[in-house]
Amino acid sequence: MIKRLQNYKWYGVAALGAATLFVFYYITVESNRLLTVSFLDVDQGDAIFIEAPNGNQILIDGGPPNGKVLRGLRKQMPFYDRSIDVVMATHPDQDHIGGLVDVLERYQVGLVIDSGVPNTTKVYKEKENILAQDEIHTIEGKRGTVLTLDEDLTLEILFPDRDLTETDPNSASLVARLVYGEHEFLLTGDAPKSVENYVATLGNIESDVLKVGHHGSKTSTDVLLLGYVKPQFAVISAGGDNRYGHPHKEVTDRLEEFGVTTLITSELGTITFTSDGRDLKIK
Repeated sequence: MIKRLQNYKWYGVAALGAATLFVFYYITVESNRLLTVSFLDVDQGDAIFIEAPNGNQILIDGGPPNGKVLRGLRKQMPFYDRSIDVVMATHPDQDHIGGLVDVLERYQVGLVIDSGVPNTTKVYKEKENILAQDEIHTIEGKRGTVLTLDEDLTLEILFPDRDLTETDPNSASLVARLVYGEHEFLLTGDAPKSVENYVATLGNIESDVLKVGHHGSKTSTDVLLLGYVKPQFAVISAGGDNRYGHPHKEVTDRLEEFGVTTLITSELGTITFTSDGRDLKIK
């Protein structure tokens, strides 16, 4: 009888400890709200997790189907959080949507934005089946689409500005610009130079952080783009010793010539920026 009472006592202490830990976590998180932009290390692919100061969340791409996007999200989100407000698929290549199948199965997703370009791959069909079965609202991203995530925080789609459903998936990549207070992030998917340079001429795209197109391939990141964007930081999401040789040396050399600090996920792992709208920091 005494043993049973002791067990109840320890259960009570454990429950109280868990509750205290939860409250401490909640208070700590709520009192330190910042914009967080994390370029997840998913090997050879792209996945960007954005959390607004008010808690709104967006995942842009999900990397390849290797389980790494889920591991990355678990490190960014509290264990009890099983929902993501918006998932954006810049284009239907496997190294961008492969991990989204796992994401859609694990998390409740409010809205999916994609390029509208179809694909015949197995992973694309799996993604589309989940969207249909779960009746997840899906829209095509177009220039002029603006998501207001929080006060002074917007994600604006800059490209495409026309119907490109019959074109090459990379050339129809969604290009978006995240703006919070005094700081900006330009997110280019796998857009080639022709698309990047076209977008650069449409309006102001100066940004503190450039997500380098196509994992640092020489097909992206021309001098014209860098001249318009004037980035302080460039992030390249690429796997170590990948078969494509990404990032290509001519791209990293070009970034160095422009005085840009280059950060590569294969070298640093997940790369996270935080901002209060005034200061921008790398965690």
